[in-house]
Amino acid sequence: MRLILASTSPSRRQMLQNAGLAIEFEAPGVDEAIEEPDPARRAVALAERKAEAVRARRPDAWVLAADQVVTDGSEVWGKPSDPAEHLARLRSMRGKWHDLVTGFALLGPEVRRCGVEQTRLWVRADLDDEELQAYVDSGEGRDCAGGYAIEGRAAFLFSRIDGDWFNILGLPLLRVMDLLREQGWRFGEDR
Repeated sequence: MRLILASTSPSRRQMLQNAGLAIEFEAPGVDEAIEEPDPARRAVALAERKAEAVRARRPDAWVLAADQVVTDGSEVWGKPSDPAEHLARLRSMRGKWHDLVTGFALLGPEVRRCGVEQTRLWVRADLDDEELQAYVDSGEGRDCAGGYAIEGRAAFLFSRIDGDWFNILGLPLLRVMDLLREQGWRFGEDR
């Protein structure tokens, strides 16, 4: 199975390679602005848009794409636009939960499989402004949905997670592996 990841995400790339997949990578080059208030539908629609763009250029390949959004149940958050917004976002999250929602799409010959995974994260209530400013100053979370990278320095922000750890890293890997296996992929065949 020739698989292309429609993404420039180093985290997704590394995750799939670590799982034993021989994959190619291609930037989808699509407009990510979408007017969809429902986080799950928004994430899936963006994943489909990315997968379709790459599949149009590479019709012989299987294409996998994903997109993440963060929501507190009433608002959808993206990546912080600047340090001031980044700090304000982290302050607003103190002592509250939010959901990280990932939509994914796998397109192949006569196959279109999409899904969504949601993981809930609780942010510590005892975080002070100095800690949050130090994290913003580190630059680590500026390019991440929600403004943090929990697998890095941002682990201190959280007291609990419920759901798929891989989802937090950018892709619900176990569900994606299920889809690939349904299509005949087996470990070691594409090495």
